[in-house]
Amino acid sequence: MARKVLVLGEVRDGSLRNVSFEAIAAAKTISEGGEVVGVVAGKEVSGLAEALIRYGADRAVTVEHDDLGQYTSDGFSQALLAVIESESPEGIVMGHTALGKDLAPRIAGKLNSGLISDVTSLEEAGGNLVFTRPIYSGKAFEKKIITEGLVFITIRPNNIESLQQDSGRTGETSSLSVEIKNLRTIIKDVVRKASEGVDLSEAKVIIAGGRGVKSEEGFAPLKELAEVLGGAVGASRGACDADYCDYSLQIGQTGKVVTPDLYIACGISGAIQHLAGMSNSKVIVAINKDPEANIFKVADYGIVGDLFEVLPLLTEEFKKLKVSAN
Repeated sequence: MARKVLVLGEVRDGSLRNVSFEAIAAAKTISEGGEVVGVVAGKEVSGLAEALIRYGADRAVTVEHDDLGQYTSDGFSQALLAVIESESPEGIVMGHTALGKDLAPRIAGKLNSGLISDVTSLEEAGGNLVFTRPIYSGKAFEKKIITEGLVFITIRPNNIESLQQDSGRTGETSSLSVEIKNLRTIIKDVVRKASEGVDLSEAKVIIAGGRGVKSEEGFAPLKELAEVLGGAVGASRGACDADYCDYSLQIGQTGKVVTPDLYIACGISGAIQHLAGMSNSKVIVAINKDPEANIFKVADYGIVGDLFEVLPLLTEEFKKLKVSAN
């Protein structure tokens, strides 16, 4: 059945996050030949509409308002509900990000709709769309089918491959005027503690450190390798609790959930809480002096050794590969 599907494009620092394009790919599957409409809300976002079309949206709608400069659940829910009322979609897709986790349940409640959150894959089987999502901290997966009503999902970043960008692709862009009122929260200023560089939740390569890094200075070789590979640096809760790094780098059940192409765990024992945040990584490499460390049970490749000896060797080899490739 052909459906009209709305995709919320998520904006960060004036640019669309990669999960926005992944959501378009998911929406194309859900639409089954119907229309995919990209939606961007913010203060000055009209210039981002074309990017959604280049990545597969058939057309795009922008909602601009001074009160949408920073995310608030009140403001963005009013904006998105106005678009939903105008477009009457049969499906909605957004990223399972901090924004999506807050906004999607609110919208679903307003629409009296079901919601499948944290979808990692979707496929057609037996004439139905089957959505797969992890449960029990990633130790199991469940498959869900929507039999009637709105198809409303959030997708986990880095799990559904985005479509190839087509710079020649064109589509209609329009704007919708929305009255934002009765805001209970106003963001005056945002203080960022997150590290600069690659966004941890969307990084293709992550170098993560645990208590084995021993100190704040111990993260230096991890940062060097991450820079060479164009990746991000993460950490276990143990490293954060020991003040080796900021909690913005924490990966795990009470931190960020990541699914990079390559995850290199350095000095991480592999507590179940940490595994819940990274065990779905495509390739896991573990470096630990303890051959009995739990992290080796989920690793695709294991190196038993001192990370301060292993990482410099890996960094030098990757540098050589980059030079020869160029």
